[in-house]
Amino acid sequence: MPGREDPRLVHEVELTPAFHDLDPMDVVWHGRYVQYLEVARCALLQKFDYDYPQMKASGYAWPIVDLQLKYVGAVEYGMTLRVRAAITEWENRLRVDYLITDAASGRVLTRAHTVQVAVVWATRELQFVCPPVLWEKLGVTR
Repeated sequence: MPGREDPRLVHEVELTPAFHDLDPMDVVWHGRYVQYLEVARCALLQKFDYDYPQMKASGYAWPIVDLQLKYVGAVEYGMTLRVRAAITEWENRLRVDYLITDAASGRVLTRAHTVQVAVVWATRELQFVCPPVLWEKLGVTR
């Protein structure tokens, strides 16, 4: 399923980096990008009523086990960013692909993806197939 994208499983947010996000070189510190991805991922999952509180209530934790970032261009203070998050895998793991662009020009600044796996909350047992609740919430089938 990598790279498969269903338009229903995509969401975009806009944000503007704050002054405290800058590093000594006056560009956004590399670690802040992970926070921007988190904002977009949470907004995407909220569309399906399966954000972190609902995940926990369903009996599962979804830790991130892989994070990949490719920095393409610098993000500067005051720049409006568009952060696009798309669920591209949901069978054995939850993969979200991201694209961060300059909202004004459309220029690509960062490409990324995260991988999350289901873990039974009570026992901490790793699940090798995503639980049915994820499929139900996303409205997808095998």
